[in-house]
Amino acid sequence: MSLIRKPRSSKSSFYEKAGFMPAFSFLQMDTPGNSFSQGLLYNPAFCKNRVSAVSMSPESSLSSPSPATPEKTHNKSLVYRHDIDGLRALAVFAVFLFHAFPKYLKGGFVGVDVFFVISGFLISSIIFTQLENGSFSFWQFYSRRIRRIYPVLITVLVACLAFGWFFLLSDEYLQLGKHVAGGAGFVSNFILWFESGYFDNAANSKPLLHLWSLGIEEQFYIVWPFLLWLAWKKRFNLFTVSFLIAAVSFALNLHWYKSKPGMDFFSPQTRFWELLCGAMLAWTNLHFRETLLPLKERMTIFFHRIIFFGSEKPDEKLLSHVLSVLGMLLLVAAVFVTKEKGFPGKWALLPVLAAVLLIAAGKDSWFNRTVLSNRILVWFGIISYPLYLWHWPVLCFARIVKSEEPALWIRIAAFPVCILL
Repeated sequence: MSLIRKPRSSKSSFYEKAGFMPAFSFLQMDTPGNSFSQGLLYNPAFCKNRVSAVSMSPESSLSSPSPATPEKTHNKSLVYRHDIDGLRALAVFAVFLFHAFPKYLKGGFVGVDVFFVISGFLISSIIFTQLENGSFSFWQFYSRRIRRIYPVLITVLVACLAFGWFFLLSDEYLQLGKHVAGGAGFVSNFILWFESGYFDNAANSKPLLHLWSLGIEEQFYIVWPFLLWLAWKKRFNLFTVSFLIAAVSFALNLHWYKSKPGMDFFSPQTRFWELLCGAMLAWTNLHFRETLLPLKERMTIFFHRIIFFGSEKPDEKLLSHVLSVLGMLLLVAAVFVTKEKGFPGKWALLPVLAAVLLIAAGKDSWFNRTVLSNRILVWFGIISYPLYLWHWPVLCFARIVKSEEPALWIRIAAFPVCILL
């Protein structure tokens, strides 16, 4: 009887069974150059512990790794995404164009929703990673937020008070003081909620109207880190926690957008789901990549057969390109959403899904690489926060001084003025 071991027969890969030769590993997770691994959050340490694409390791299971066993977590590192800054630039352009030329870009206000998704993705990625490697600190988190938010914010608030002293009536200046206090305390959305709607004509005379979005974002980050930390300590699945809260928030949004439009627009409860979509994308990227590989393989084959003819090997970046183009199309469609359609409501899904798809597509996907990673767009994305804070006071005070809609050249000139500020 021969004791020689027979060579193990190699199984046909998924792509070979599907008729594509030769087979390749979908979006190869251990290849630094691929669009998905670099595109979302490339993890160098992950390459040392490669797991089969069709099996789940303890690290990638649906259960969160225990804080008491850091050796079972990945030493994840975050990489800079030029295309995300480019997406920020498009978002702030849309908001500016809506405020300066509302007749030509009626849905430009959806840029704020794109900001929410980006913020939820980036900040939650940091929190998730730090929780897993045991480096999360509430002090460091909130001190970073303060250093990022307050310097420009205080400058804008002081400038509005100084300018308003000369050009506002007494009752208008009193209202401005209340809005300055609300902006500094991140409760502008509640103040505006009880005053009037975002799209009312009276809103054109409120220089700090736009701070409602900053209020919602900071209210989210007052609650979110504590909730994640508590859920992590209790060993709850953070994706499940995010999904459940997002589902409740979105349900409230659908419930109130017709009967209570002001509440639906300004309430944090009806807006948190947008930031949580970014958070769920961050968790998916960190933990579900291997689990989703079979689905991605099938989707790549599906789109390859729809777009191309023949049985040649599918491009491993095809799915990323498709997601990128779909995100771009949704973003274009979103800017045509008008106030008459009841925003946010279900229409908020357009910009939110657009942002999710564009971020998930990765920096090497077609639209992200050719458009969003453009140096000019990236530069505007880097200054998008101060640009957002300055743009509405400049436009609003121009309207107040002229006592009517400013001339076209004034509204055009407002943009470079905001850049200089």
